[in-house]
Amino acid sequence: MMRGSYRYSLAMAVLCVGIASTILACPAAAADDPAVLRADRAFVAAITKADSGSVDSLADPEFTWTDAAGKTFTREQVLQAVPKPIIGDERAGQVTSRGYGQVEIVQAHAGKASIMRLWVKRPEGWRLLIYQEVKLMDSAPTVTPGTGATCDNPCKSLPYHAKSSTEQDVLKSYMALQTATVYHDSPTWGKYVAAEFSAASSNSDKVLDKQGRMADLERSKMAGYAPVPVVAMQLFDFPDVTILVSLHQPIHGKPLRITRLWIKRNAKWLEAASYQTRIDGAPAVP
Repeated sequence: MMRGSYRYSLAMAVLCVGIASTILACPAAAADDPAVLRADRAFVAAITKADSGSVDSLADPEFTWTDAAGKTFTREQVLQAVPKPIIGDERAGQVTSRGYGQVEIVQAHAGKASIMRLWVKRPEGWRLLIYQEVKLMDSAPTVTPGTGATCDNPCKSLPYHAKSSTEQDVLKSYMALQTATVYHDSPTWGKYVAAEFSAASSNSDKVLDKQGRMADLERSKMAGYAPVPVVAMQLFDFPDVTILVSLHQPIHGKPLRITRLWIKRNAKWLEAASYQTRIDGAPAVP
């Protein structure tokens, strides 16, 4: 485990070895912009001290903070009272980063706590768009909330109308990925997932990488990561990158807020990250 340091994007290129059967190719990772890593460290220092002034200078106008209980705060709410982060000292855990042009993903893990931060490059500089926490379960789930037997939504339809050809392509890949998950079709699932994929869910007891998720599908296990019907959806588009934020209501259980990072690689849209936070304050569907 790396302590107190960022694992730069170039290191992720080693993941491409031996997976030619699941993706067409894996180009060299984009170099991290030192400015975004400085901004991320400044943000972490600011929230540790509840310094709303510094947060103000780093947060995007559309910034949201989702805590481990699934409560989502707007930019204005965060500036009024900075929430306490789930990881008090990230130096004691593992922090990784990866650049995708105008979008940077930073992930922090410590014990059962995980955080994803999505930075976007604006004309005025790097700004934090999404901060999302996940608290993993203490043990493996016995029941995974899902779509039911048929999976219409999100496998065949969505309560969202694409606003561009890019959104159409991303959502087509998203639905194909969900369908492959429902049918435990690991080879097809792998075609829609980037080599560096990672996922954290508050309905699971572990963070999954691509290989781990494919192994679970081959064993017909959902491991807390099952497709669930979409209630609402918002997309943020950047060159060859789309951030997909959605609210979900399982057939049984509590709703979820899910943030997914989609990237375009070799003319294909691939999911690079998925953070799924259960909304504990909402009533569960019996």
